[in-house]
Amino acid sequence: QVQLVESGGDLVQPGGSLRLSCVVSGSFFGISTMAWYRQAPGKQREWVALISSGGSTNYTDSGKGRFTISRDNTKNTVYLQMNSLKPEDTAVYYCKLSRVLLGIVNEYWGQGTQVTVSS
Repeated sequence: QVQLVESGGDLVQPGGSLRLSCVVSGSFFGISTMAWYRQAPGKQREWVALISSGGSTNYTDSGKGRFTISRDNTKNTVYLQMNSLKPEDTAVYYCKLSRVLLGIVNEYWGQGTQVTVSS
């Protein structure tokens, strides 16, 4: 069974930084694509950043230059370093694991961690 547990969310002032972590239990982490999403109150969940099993990364426009996604396959962990945070970054942040087994795409989500950017 695959479980994802996020941590690192906090209250931070505008311009501050946070590093989110997502620890994955279960196998196949190394061959899975990992992504971070976020959901602000009253809004739909949106994609933030993605890292492939090979380490290729991609970011939403709002995160480019400020956010960095990385992974440590020895720790089954994916990170999201967030710098120059803005109030509009306030949201619950979720990590997602996607993997393809026997032609079937499986996706798993964590429970989320709250990030609040406010003075």
